[in-house]
Amino acid sequence: MESARRNEAELLARARGGDAAAFDLLVAEYRSELTAHCYRMLGSPQDAEDAVQESLLSAWKGLAGFEGRSSLRTWLYRISTNACLRMSARRPRRLLSPDQGPARRDTADLGEPVTGPVWLEPWPDDVPADEPDPAASYLRREGVELAFVAALQHLPGTQRAVLILREVLEFSAAEVAHQLDTTPASVNSALQRARKAVEQRVPPVSQRAELAALGAEGRRELVDAFVSAWERADVDGIVAMLADDARFTMPPLPAWFDGRADVARFLTERVFATAWRLKPMWANGQPALACYQQSPDDGRFLLGAINVLSLRDGRITELTGFLDPEVHRRFGLPRELREENAGQFSPER
Repeated sequence: MESARRNEAELLARARGGDAAAFDLLVAEYRSELTAHCYRMLGSPQDAEDAVQESLLSAWKGLAGFEGRSSLRTWLYRISTNACLRMSARRPRRLLSPDQGPARRDTADLGEPVTGPVWLEPWPDDVPADEPDPAASYLRREGVELAFVAALQHLPGTQRAVLILREVLEFSAAEVAHQLDTTPASVNSALQRARKAVEQRVPPVSQRAELAALGAEGRRELVDAFVSAWERADVDGIVAMLADDARFTMPPLPAWFDGRADVARFLTERVFATAWRLKPMWANGQPALACYQQSPDDGRFLLGAINVLSLRDGRITELTGFLDPEVHRRFGLPRELREENAGQFSPER
């Protein structure tokens, strides 16, 4: 620890002297967690990257004003939080399908895609299974579950920042007050309001807890069973895995389906008109699937969706299908599924 502090102090001194390479090294260890923080604030990995870029540029330009009264990490969070607040004030909130309009019954009309920065986007869960620093892994994943990030988007910007900084990142009320140029009393008041609002929108049990209850073997069995049923177009098999109140959403299309019966009808009438192959993966700390649809022209299996699974008591409560090719590209997935890149599901995260 003492060696790390000395190294940081040395890099800080060099950076203040105009050494850009030293600055890059100085902030490198914080970049991933800052990006996760900005994703929670903004609901989009691309917006998060933009906010981090803006924040680090501001930090570089303002390094002479960093007096060391707080840690470098706290100072960087202050800059990035305020960058997110400015950005969120200029852009529409990122929402999920049920926030945009009512569920549909007619499977023939899925509506025209709603374009623009309006949809909550999934978070690429790219932390290696052998992540050497468990704390870093935790910081990157904690608080990125879809339902939680979606609920955050309904909060005013300051309440959103307070909840994340206090509850997820565990800064003190005094630290958060300093970051937001307010008082600890105001922070505590905003936190109470934010907690109440979020609790109304998120399940009582987190996905982390649901997955832990299933255990590694249970997670593998569930995903394997789902993949097998989907690739066989076995609607009954899929429906047996769904909760009664399961939802199927597919942004940027406005249509979504609510309840096992309507989801089953949608699967039967629309989804399995063509064949699919699935590649298990992770997103937002949840099991997910890269879904490859067979082209009627040449029989190739091309990436059509990323489906993120939400669970309750071992059943699937939501299939959130992201159809936007721009979202797919951010996950680094191959456009075409071949035998060599099919991969296997790892239940450990």
